[in-house]
Amino acid sequence: MKYKIGLVGCGRISKKHFETIKNLEDKFELKSVCDIKKDRAKKYSKKFNVPYYLNYREMFQKEDIDIISICTPSGTHPEIGIEAAKNKINVISEKPMGVDLKSAKNLIKACDKNGVYLFVVKQNRLNPGIVALKKAIDNNRFGKIYFINSTIFWTRPQEYYDMADWRGTWEFDGGCFMNQASHYVDLVQWFGGAVDSVIAKTATLARNIQTEDTGAAVLRFRNGALGVIQTTMLTYPKNMEGSITIIGEKGTVKIGGIALNNIEKWEFKDQSDDDEKIFESNYNPPNVYGFGHLQYYKNVLSVLEGKTKPSTDGREGKKSLELILAIYKSAKEKKEISIPLNYPK
Repeated sequence: MKYKIGLVGCGRISKKHFETIKNLEDKFELKSVCDIKKDRAKKYSKKFNVPYYLNYREMFQKEDIDIISICTPSGTHPEIGIEAAKNKINVISEKPMGVDLKSAKNLIKACDKNGVYLFVVKQNRLNPGIVALKKAIDNNRFGKIYFINSTIFWTRPQEYYDMADWRGTWEFDGGCFMNQASHYVDLVQWFGGAVDSVIAKTATLARNIQTEDTGAAVLRFRNGALGVIQTTMLTYPKNMEGSITIIGEKGTVKIGGIALNNIEKWEFKDQSDDDEKIFESNYNPPNVYGFGHLQYYKNVLSVLEGKTKPSTDGREGKKSLELILAIYKSAKEKKEISIPLNYPK
């Protein structure tokens, strides 16, 4: 059978979803598109020969769809996902799943209540090098992990923010931690485990936006390890690095490049047969999004077919959101913040 997909939000990231659905057309079928901008909705309606809508509620009522892909501004993800769940539609939400914990929790509850899946797109977990690194951690090849570092030195010119009035706002977007670095925040806590506390500083140094364009956070994990996440959207003249480094008792690994595409160091005290081939996973992505959406949709397919569990469901997606919000709280209050956060039930 083919799973019928509707897509809401025909902006920048939707292209990766359209491309992936097309690549998996033997299993997925695009049935409709929706965008509040009529010209954009009509553009993709014509391109894929499907109906378009300007209101997602109308689309949910009129179209027979199994899955909704939400590619709208981050702050709108929960309300759209909740409405989809009420209509018994499975939800694929782009990252982050929301910009506050209360709405994220409400989205999880709505999907649970209505018996539908909630998938939060964290496609970098499926990069070949990242898969190998997680396997090494799970096999205890590092021994005790001492330090985890993530660096996201990219560039987003003022023109990027000016393209859409929601970008760089607290209500709909967040800053470089919430938007561009969110995948890396996810990986840091996925590799290091639960975070005990964080202390951070953020700044808006060059862009005319509400939120930060630069920031740094120091983490203490519950297992005693330390971590640093450093990010800026001001790198001259173009994206420079998107990396993660793990330093442990018996191993050191750095996966870098512009978007976790290049294994720069892979060294362990105890060798494995896999080590000889590890550098074969290096690749050159066309952009910072890489090729992960294809693997993510394959995971969605396997889940719907009852073969596996979601790579990242709502509860997994909420973990990195909570860490980002703790980073923001620390920067605002100028003090160390403990996790979990206290937030409205």
